[in-house]
Amino acid sequence: MSALQALLGFAAWTLLLIAAVFLYRGMRFLGGTPINHWPRQAKPSDDAPIVRRLEDAHANCLENLPVFAVIVLAAAALGRLGDIQMLAPWVLYARIGQSLAHLSGTGPMNVFVRASFWSVQLALCIWMLVKLIA
Repeated sequence: MSALQALLGFAAWTLLLIAAVFLYRGMRFLGGTPINHWPRQAKPSDDAPIVRRLEDAHANCLENLPVFAVIVLAAAALGRLGDIQMLAPWVLYARIGQSLAHLSGTGPMNVFVRASFWSVQLALCIWMLVKLIA
């Protein structure tokens, strides 16, 4: 997988998570829930816990996608994709792992695994940035 494919995969994963939330809300809407039942910054207590975790996993993707995108696109603009080629796919794999850990629950082990996957992404992004700056 190339660095650009990893970036596209990250974007696709982000879209997949929000599409699942949208599907859930659409089904609820068709079942009679008012369309304004989901105001910003207020998670309804009657949403399924997995849906709240989907929203949080999507938010986590949105927080990290711009940083990863800048690194990959800067590498492309500099003609240095080869410098990050081996690392970039692992950012996507760690992102998917983090999201799946997020979706699996909120217990201490889930949070530890999720934080570990995030730490891997952070380290990889720093590593790629250092390689590009050097």
